[in-house]
Amino acid sequence: MVALTPTVLDTDPGIDDAPALLLAWGSPELDVLALTVVAGNAPLADTARNAARLVAVRRPARLPQIALGAPAPLRRALVTAAPGDHGADGLGDAPDWPPVASPPASPSAAETLVALARAHGERLTLIALGPLTNLALALRLDADALRRIGRVVMMGGAVDVRGNVTPDAEFNAYVDPDALREVLDAGLLVDLVPLDATRQTTIHRDQLHAALAGRPGPLAARIEALREQTFRLWGYMHLHDPLAVGLAVDASLAQWQPARIAVGESGQTRRAVGAPNCRVAQIIDAERFLALFFDRLCPASS
Repeated sequence: MVALTPTVLDTDPGIDDAPALLLAWGSPELDVLALTVVAGNAPLADTARNAARLVAVRRPARLPQIALGAPAPLRRALVTAAPGDHGADGLGDAPDWPPVASPPASPSAAETLVALARAHGERLTLIALGPLTNLALALRLDADALRRIGRVVMMGGAVDVRGNVTPDAEFNAYVDPDALREVLDAGLLVDLVPLDATRQTTIHRDQLHAALAGRPGPLAARIEALREQTFRLWGYMHLHDPLAVGLAVDASLAQWQPARIAVGESGQTRRAVGAPNCRVAQIIDAERFLALFFDRLCPASS
């Protein structure tokens, strides 16, 4: 029997984080121990509530710990996503969520990341889907423990392509570039999944509907409602955060290149001279990734 990978997701749900979390729970390789929540797509109170909502709707076999993280970036004011992108609640304003309790204030996300790193060491995979404030704060608590993590898979940056907030910055990097810089300078084993890679994973409404049609139920209906905001705005969606989860499950879905990435004051992530501080996902086997995504997003019995 294949051993499960202890996994923590650092997340700011977010209608893009939602299918990423569902993909993680649908992946038998991953044992999702905790969700560490950060402000990003929405304020912390909203992202924490949304994480609890997704747990309540999906009901994974192991209920993950939910730990509250940073309410703002390290050294600047919080910038959230536009309400038109994620809805006023961060999850597309879909109705009829089950009531959920607020996560406890302690232990914090940074403390939780350190505890999991100490407990699991190189077996642990950290999947970071939002601004990296929580991870930077965890490094300040115990950098040695964090350096023993086997793998850190981060969705963020725009290396050789245009950004999605400014012409040269991706949202997660733009919100807290100081945290991203600290993380890349910390000596972690980082797999960076930038817009260069995620824009290769495009789906349309009819593809999602077809994938869910054979698995009718409350969860399938919830997934379609979540994604309707994006389809209504753009007619398609890129699977930014789900790709990071997919590459945590199967790194062979990408071609990787070691690189040194320098972080600018406004979240620019560009190649620099020097020793690599990460490896960057470049060419994606999109067909194989999409097959995995559609197969695992929604269990047949839900």
